Amino acid sequence: MAAFEYQALNTSGKKKKGVIEAESPRHARQLLREQGLIATSVQQATEKERKAGRFLGGPGMSSKELTLCTRQMATLIQAAMPLEEVLKAVSAQSERAKVKSLLLAVRSKVLEGHTLADSMAEFPNAFPEMYRATVAAGEHAGHLGLVMNELADYTESKEQSRQKIQLALLYPGLLTLASIGIVSFLLAVVVPDVVKVFVRTGNELPPLTAGLIAVSDFLNAWGLYLLLGLCCGFLLFSSSYRKPGFRRQVDRWVVDFPLSRKISRDMNAARFAGTLSILSRSGVPLVEGLSIAGSVMPNYYLREEISHVAQKVKEGTSLFSALESVGRFPPMMLYMIASGERSGELDGMLGRAAKQQQQSLEALMATVVGLFEPVVLIVMGGVVMTIVLAILLPIMNMNQLIG
Repeated sequence: MAAFEYQALNTSGKKKKGVIEAESPRHARQLLREQGLIATSVQQATEKERKAGRFLGGPGMSSKELTLCTRQMATLIQAAMPLEEVLKAVSAQSERAKVKSLLLAVRSKVLEGHTLADSMAEFPNAFPEMYRATVAAGEHAGHLGLVMNELADYTESKEQSRQKIQLALLYPGLLTLASIGIVSFLLAVVVPDVVKVFVRTGNELPPLTAGLIAVSDFLNAWGLYLLLGLCCGFLLFSSSYRKPGFRRQVDRWVVDFPLSRKISRDMNAARFAGTLSILSRSGVPLVEGLSIAGSVMPNYYLREEISHVAQKVKEGTSLFSALESVGRFPPMMLYMIASGERSGELDGMLGRAAKQQQQSLEALMATVVGLFEPVVLIVMGGVVMTIVLAILLPIMNMNQLIG
């Protein structure tokens, strides 16, 4: 049986959407008629998701939904429930029709005799490569329940880390936007009305006031064009960033630039070590795990470097030596990996390295955010003070002339 998404009308003429399992579209329409519904559209979930992935390129599930589904599947599989029943139960718990159709489509492939990993491969936008490789390793080793449980822990910790970073950056981002908006409003609206009184007097204005008037005039005359230029520049950069060559150069600059180097390297190292750790514990070969762990790193330059690392390891080089040759991974992580290789406990050391890198990244982000907030406030205060002084100086000069 396959999963079909349908749109139908009930007896009162109201539209209804949902997912139904059937052997064919005709069978699905028949089942809907038995429920008192007239089908207006019936489409197999697999075909629909393929089209969505091809034209939209978006993920089939959010990270929160994938985390929840993984935890539910891990719990039910460890309870010795058959896999097809697990998928049906998890789909029934989902509130979104899109997620429900995805899981039922995976279930239909499983019922046809495919493995869970191969069934998930039909929906690469919903189930990442690392996720599928881990599931495949668990199925091959015969302990899918344990592997899914570790995968659930990994996806949960990854989601929690992502939320922490987003929340840490939310307030500084809003503060910066508010500061830019307030200053722009003062320069474009308030300042011209205030200083035009001094301009009419014909007296020579202080340099600070003259400069402020020039900035205000520029924003009034060219502000809209400046905003359009910034938007066009952003769109041009985004378009160029999709090209592998340009993106590689930008990512290399980011990973080597002094102000972004520490954050970029810690972020990529934490993602790499965490992914390689879960893959290694699940039984994925090291060379294959390196390729997959490299592909989930956000920095494209480091992705290419990891592909060279995988080739060196395949030729017999130790993981520590291969990573050290890149020169862009934190020393602490490298030493922990070297210790794991010497002691034969590489899996455990990779997990510890991932945890250590994540803690280091979170501490660094907290420090940066803690420093960023007062810096923005100081800069904002300095700009406002400059505007106030530019307005007060002509008044003080006029009082001196009268005196």
